Amino acid sequence: MQPERSSFFSTKFIQFLGGKNTLFTLLMILMVGLIIWIFDIISFIFYPIQVLLANVVLPVILATIAYYLLRPVLQGLIKLKVPKIWGIIFILLALIGLITLLIVGVFPFLRDQTSTLIQEFPEYFRKLVIKIDAFLRTSIFSSYYVNFDMDEIINQIPQDIGNTISETLGGVANGIGKVISTLTGLVLAIVTVPFILFYLLKDGEKLPQYILKLLPPRMREDAAQVMKEADKQISAYIQGQILVAICIGLMISIGFLIIGMEYALLLGVLAMITSVVPYLGPIIAITPAAIIAVVTSPFMLVKLAFVWTVVQLVEGKFISPQIMGKSLHIHPITIIFVLLTAGSLFGVPGVILGIPGYALLKVLVTHMYKLFKRRYNRHETNLQLHYEQTETIE
Repeated sequence: MQPERSSFFSTKFIQFLGGKNTLFTLLMILMVGLIIWIFDIISFIFYPIQVLLANVVLPVILATIAYYLLRPVLQGLIKLKVPKIWGIIFILLALIGLITLLIVGVFPFLRDQTSTLIQEFPEYFRKLVIKIDAFLRTSIFSSYYVNFDMDEIINQIPQDIGNTISETLGGVANGIGKVISTLTGLVLAIVTVPFILFYLLKDGEKLPQYILKLLPPRMREDAAQVMKEADKQISAYIQGQILVAICIGLMISIGFLIIGMEYALLLGVLAMITSVVPYLGPIIAITPAAIIAVVTSPFMLVKLAFVWTVVQLVEGKFISPQIMGKSLHIHPITIIFVLLTAGSLFGVPGVILGIPGYALLKVLVTHMYKLFKRRYNRHETNLQLHYEQTETIE
């Protein structure tokens, strides 16, 4: 004899809808929506927390990136019998020296090249439009193209660029207070990073234990597994992506120097920075290089294509598999969708942090699904045993 059920849940209509489980699920969804609605109405209460997070997130993210890059170095020093504190001090001093060297030796050169390229880029673009115009006028599409007045468009380009710059400067002037506030926050973040980094290197490995002590004992094992997997995902992505980006930047710079490309080092640095963003980064990096190559000569475009192809093949076949491996297990289509969505929601920070954020979310959701499945299976097993015992008693 099975346990009696409520007459409400035993009606044909309710059973057709899925029974009480479906109704409870819909009720939970309704309650979640109600909670979100209430929190949206009283969102002003959380404004101080929002301000706190806005000021804390940037230095924490920068310090975390530096922590995962420098943690292997610190572990190597510890294996060499160097005391941990002295190892941290040595790493911080070396990092400060490297940053100072880059600011003093490399930054002025890149700044001058960037300034020159910004000044000359409108002329590069104008020459590119002229070449495209000449090609189209002599191509099979000339009969459809003759109605366009490209001369007017070409002459309008410098004026449009000038107007855009003027409007941008005007907008900056109007929002000078916001600009100063942003710069102040950035400076404070940079100043705060070394202190956060010091304590992360010193006590970062103990942090998961501190967090686990705050949780109920029955949750600690599962939470420890989630944090271990999350640490593995973040470490693999940050270390691998930075190393791959440096390799790409070096290969692009050397290749462009060999073929005689103008602004070779600047374009290499641009490729290194943008390669942090999968798939979209190389497209952004090659665009200015392709424009400069087309304007210089058709043969330069061929050499550019050769260098770029070699770099992509070396990176795709040798560098990324050795450094990155298959650590993230994310399909390329998923990566593209994540980049587009995160970029639309959060802008540039979303594009940069979208992939690791998705990887962490995937770890959390996957583990929660395993817990749900484990609990569901245990519930079904207990229910089956209960039915079997009831039938035996009868």
